[in-house]
Amino acid sequence: MNIILVSGKLTRARTLTLSSPHLVLGAAAVLLSVLVLAFGLQYFMLRYASGLNSPLLKTLILSVQQEHNEKMQSYLRENLNAMASKLGQMQAQLLRLDTLGERLARTAGFKPQEFMFDQAPARGGAASTLPTYDLSFGDLGRQVELLIRQMDDRTEKLGILDSLMIIDSAKKKLLPSVLPVQGGWYSSNFGWRIDPFSGTRAFHEGVDFMAEVGTAAHAAAGGVVAYSDFHPQYGNMIEIDHGNGLITRYAHLSKRMVKMGDVVLSGGRIGDVGSTGRTTGPHLHFEVRQNGAPLNPARFLRLPG
Repeated sequence: MNIILVSGKLTRARTLTLSSPHLVLGAAAVLLSVLVLAFGLQYFMLRYASGLNSPLLKTLILSVQQEHNEKMQSYLRENLNAMASKLGQMQAQLLRLDTLGERLARTAGFKPQEFMFDQAPARGGAASTLPTYDLSFGDLGRQVELLIRQMDDRTEKLGILDSLMIIDSAKKKLLPSVLPVQGGWYSSNFGWRIDPFSGTRAFHEGVDFMAEVGTAAHAAAGGVVAYSDFHPQYGNMIEIDHGNGLITRYAHLSKRMVKMGDVVLSGGRIGDVGSTGRTTGPHLHFEVRQNGAPLNPARFLRLPG
């Protein structure tokens, strides 16, 4: 760009040539001057605003402060809402953990009251000698996120443990561990003995519980009734299927209270002791069989005597 200067005081015209660098420097100088002026004006307004009685200036300052306060309040509300949502999630997780803990305690044979799930854990100790500091919103949020992840992990692991304990408990309930006669006494064991009818050595495939006629006979474990009828040698006989090829047999009953296909619970009454079939007197003959082969009931029952 060429600028020609013409004046009566000059003997001849002068020409100024401005290149691109000159124009850029000029524009930068103008912009810098404007910025310095704006910052100076702002500093002056903020520094001496309290001493000025300009309503317009005070209104402007109040407007800026109000906008700043509204932004801070909005930020706080958003963070508080997020924290409240996370707190609700944690409360739901704690309720699940308490319920799961009570169920695990019952499954393990403990009383849930012993663990006081409804009370906060007691804590205490001397005041810390190390420096303390207040948590920021960011620190608090990270701590809550970490706690939620830990609770999810514990819930998953306790859920797996609960399932395993339930399965183990169910298996135990299907094992013939309950005495079929309460109060009766053990009169004949499992194995080789002298047959009371023939006088020869014969294998006894169960155990006998001597009791009065009418004494209640109980299921040694839960299962499905596979047989309930009169047998020529066993008399009134009931067989209960406990799964996996395991059955229990109850013979010489005076009365049968269940029929084929009934589901019975462990310890449930299924009939009365009697003296039907091949027997010398009132008693309950009890057998345990696995895939048809006789097993010693003493492996499962805690026998008297």
